Amino acid sequence: MTNTMEVALFQALLSGLAVGSAYALVALGFSVTFTTTKTLNFSHGEFVSAGAFIGMSVLLLAVGKPLTSTSFGSVQPGAMVQLIALLGTLALMGAIGWLLFVLGVRPFARRPGMAWVMSTLGFGVILQSIGLAIWGPKPVVVPGPLGDDVIRLAGIGVRPQELLMLGVALVVMLVFDYVMRRTMVGKAMRAVAHNPGVASLMGINVSMMMVGAFVVSSALAGLSGFMLAPIAQASLFMGLAVGLKGFSAAMIGGLNNARGCVIGGFLLGVLESFVNLWSAQWREVAVFMLVILVLAFRPNGLFGSHTVEKV
Repeated sequence: MTNTMEVALFQALLSGLAVGSAYALVALGFSVTFTTTKTLNFSHGEFVSAGAFIGMSVLLLAVGKPLTSTSFGSVQPGAMVQLIALLGTLALMGAIGWLLFVLGVRPFARRPGMAWVMSTLGFGVILQSIGLAIWGPKPVVVPGPLGDDVIRLAGIGVRPQELLMLGVALVVMLVFDYVMRRTMVGKAMRAVAHNPGVASLMGINVSMMMVGAFVVSSALAGLSGFMLAPIAQASLFMGLAVGLKGFSAAMIGGLNNARGCVIGGFLLGVLESFVNLWSAQWREVAVFMLVILVLAFRPNGLFGSHTVEKV
């Protein structure tokens, strides 16, 4: 009995870390835009779904199937095709992020009020409507690059895509952390986040940094959707929950702390998975109770810092 319980707990831990890596990528995207521009993309969930469908479309076209297909059948896209699909997804999602900033954020960011909130929400509705017109509402089974056979590790069953997603997410987070802390681009982004006016006087292209923040954030959302699609099936509605959990993870970790956002994502994923062992109906209750408790006692998140506005 004890051995069975241990296997179940380790199984839940591994699954939680895999799903948590998707939340962490989304939370990291929220942190990038907030620290640089003091704005958020409230259509981030739709960007996750868009990333899944753009990648799926490249794969479908590569194997000679129409975009409206709901299954790949017995066809397995090769590793090179999967890589091309991933790069295409990142590039196109980055371009959509640039478009969002130019049309939906920059015109309103300097004005009083919260007009940019509605503009980002509206952008997400438009994106989802375009997706429904192209692909329709049906979910699509997407093959993983490493196959779908379950791997057994000491009695624990894990899908290759879950391990791949966890590994890719960790690499992306480490690279991002290095860029932000050790390179000139990272220092420039942090300077813009601290004081855009002073950063501009120092010769930093503030507008370019802000555009870059939205490009990176959107690419991270696309990566999350692309990696999640073989696990949860590609659906135009899949991103809503992922985007909400990613935002919750960012609030728990602290929006102005990228490392905290990543930790928050993994924490939420593991909590979800463990509660699911006990009762799936209480999973969402536990997640958002944690968010409420953290914000009640730590309004800036577990790792966030309080920023003082000087006037």
